[in-house]
Amino acid sequence: MNNFKDRILVFRFSSMGDVAMTVPVLREFAEQNPEIEILIVSKTVFKPFFQSVPNSLFIGVDLENYKGILGLRKLASELKTYKASMIADLHNVLRTKILKLFLSFSIRCKATLDKGRKEKRALTRRRDKELKPLRPMSERYADVFRNLGFTVNLSHHLYPHPDKKETGIGIAPFANYPEKMYPLEKMKDICMELAEKGYTVYLFGGGQKEFEILQNWENLHPNIHSFAGKTLLEEQIKFIGTLPLMVSMDSANMHIASLVGTRVISVWGATHPFAGFLGYGQKEEDAIQMDDLECRPCSIFGNKPCYKKDLPCLQTLDKNLILSKICTVIS
Repeated sequence: MNNFKDRILVFRFSSMGDVAMTVPVLREFAEQNPEIEILIVSKTVFKPFFQSVPNSLFIGVDLENYKGILGLRKLASELKTYKASMIADLHNVLRTKILKLFLSFSIRCKATLDKGRKEKRALTRRRDKELKPLRPMSERYADVFRNLGFTVNLSHHLYPHPDKKETGIGIAPFANYPEKMYPLEKMKDICMELAEKGYTVYLFGGGQKEFEILQNWENLHPNIHSFAGKTLLEEQIKFIGTLPLMVSMDSANMHIASLVGTRVISVWGATHPFAGFLGYGQKEEDAIQMDDLECRPCSIFGNKPCYKKDLPCLQTLDKNLILSKICTVIS
């Protein structure tokens, strides 16, 4: 038996990084509201992310089994059996809107994420950019629960991991879009220089192509080790939590490291920390970027081709700046 006062259905599907970003918020909400049970509805593959969230139940969904209106109606019927009294929509897309519609008769108390689209358009437009920090996404997620009537005070601090044992450096050189990815040859050079200095480098990536690239890097030096294609997501998350430092693009690995309390040096190209997607608890001074380019940021997610064609935000970023930052932090 439990003594939960209410149950909240929490919707968040989307990409790996976006889902990982919600974890610190859910964890702090749960700690501050222990009388509430959180029913997390997300893609089944993301279950390992949420193991640290107290008072929660993960409801894994394979979206291939719930295609179209009829599929979502089926999913809504299954979710009704959990007898939740509230919905926190942390995604705000057509799929979650339809789910809320089907659940509207049984769950009337609902709140939805405000993505701040207008401010983000002003931040990324070519002319007359409003270059200023926007509301962090973590606070936007917390606002959903505040709109349901709860008090949520975010710490914006990293949770110290209990197993900080490794002394190596994690490096995740990939991102979903080339506009967010530091040139691989330069990143390989950084890995080699770190290895030559005596540091152990651990590489992270996914998919066959990334596996092959990182395997080649691993073969270059005995101090370089690749995790790509060799371990499960849950094992990678645990290992990242033991590292003192992670180097990542504006990508999922930045948020995975953040949820397990690992400091991140993040490299930014077409996107910008001002959009609100800096890893939870990470320091702004650890975000490496070209501050003097008038074209940055040109998109929120990095999914728009560079209109200058040559990606100056990444191509002109000195690798020695990144290497120096890593050595300063790790020493």
